[in-house]
Amino acid sequence: MADIAEVPPEGHPAIRVVAMPADTNANGDIFGGWLVSMMDLAAGTVASQHSKGRAATIAIDGMMFHRPVQIGDTVSVYADLIGVGRTSMKIDVTAWRRSRDGAEHNRVTHATFTFVAIDDQGRPRPVGD
Repeated sequence: MADIAEVPPEGHPAIRVVAMPADTNANGDIFGGWLVSMMDLAAGTVASQHSKGRAATIAIDGMMFHRPVQIGDTVSVYADLIGVGRTSMKIDVTAWRRSRDGAEHNRVTHATFTFVAIDDQGRPRPVGD
């Protein structure tokens, strides 16, 4: 496991939440699926705002977990739009943790999420329509 102690990105996270006991796996660490869902929510917020409507996740690229998240850690998820196609958007998403009583931030994971703007029937639509 890499020891990554960095400074989180400038600006406000799309989501900030405290990891709770109900979010743990059988080993007592925060379940990776919970973290992915927080990242998807953050990316989905960016996608919906940019596309001015509904958007659906179609891919997650390049995710690797660098370190576990513990109960009580504050998890901050940053999401930035990095590419726009006719109907799709690519969003760079990074999750950071900070222990409840500490000041050090650690990057937990990173991935690129791809979303497609969809209409009320769930069909792709041009971004911004």
